[in-house]
Amino acid sequence: MESYGPVTGDAVPPELKHWPDRRVPVAGVDLLVRDVPGAGPDLPPALFVHGLGGSSLNWTALGLMLNGTIRGIAPDLPGFGRTPISGVIGISEQAAVLVELLEREFDQPVHVFGNSMGGASSVALAALRPDLVASLTLISPALPHPRVSASALWFTALATPRIGPAVLERSARLPFERRFQASLAMVFGDPRSLAPEVRAAYEAELHRRDTDPWGKQATLDGARSILRSSLARPRRSLWADAAKVECPVLLIYGGKDRLVDARIRTKAQRTFPNARLLYLPHSGHVAQMEHPEEVARAFRQLIESNPRPD
Repeated sequence: MESYGPVTGDAVPPELKHWPDRRVPVAGVDLLVRDVPGAGPDLPPALFVHGLGGSSLNWTALGLMLNGTIRGIAPDLPGFGRTPISGVIGISEQAAVLVELLEREFDQPVHVFGNSMGGASSVALAALRPDLVASLTLISPALPHPRVSASALWFTALATPRIGPAVLERSARLPFERRFQASLAMVFGDPRSLAPEVRAAYEAELHRRDTDPWGKQATLDGARSILRSSLARPRRSLWADAAKVECPVLLIYGGKDRLVDARIRTKAQRTFPNARLLYLPHSGHVAQMEHPEEVARAFRQLIESNPRPD
């Protein structure tokens, strides 16, 4: 009988449980890839794709909660986490990296999870290579939005030559604690609800990012790619890609998301041919970190109601 509970092994919270990591040569760079611990080798494969400024660590809790259902891997995409930058960092480039990684790692379609920019790259992946994707779980995907928002203006500023680097340099001169608090407020629906150990781990990761020599360029490239996707012609847009995706899709939006306007969820559900929606009114931009139990439950329901043919 399949077990749905996380295999933690001790009292360590799932958000902090260590995933073994390894290096995989992909797209001219040694990609750091983490494997969900405790997952059986015969379980269906899965891929976890982080967003702009994120890393594989964004998936720790959710992956462990699903390790009785799937055997997953989570890469640090080029320019993020512990993987050096390699060429231009954009949505289409990330999709190409993911294609190469999946072809190298698995011999069957994969359940793909994507958050924010990683969600956009996952949509591009599914449209480009539907044979590689068994399902899509998209958490606050960075799909083009018609409404002008504070986050849209921020991405526009970052994507603008001269202005973007100046914005990042000015931000880097701020005291770390101020930047840390701003990051918490931007990413999480209610930072006060975070467990102390999770908050400490997030702070430690932000400290580590300050030492990455590729961080600024990766952020600028990513912001420019997101802006370009929002300006693309309808036939070449991510919405056109979404309309091509025939696999089961789970859309997850947070009511307190300050980066992706959750009101886009209706259009998203209408555009994907086979989609269901989970709306979490108290969640922010990273529901897989804030509400992993709800996300895990919805994913299991998705695949149980869409069994793969033998």
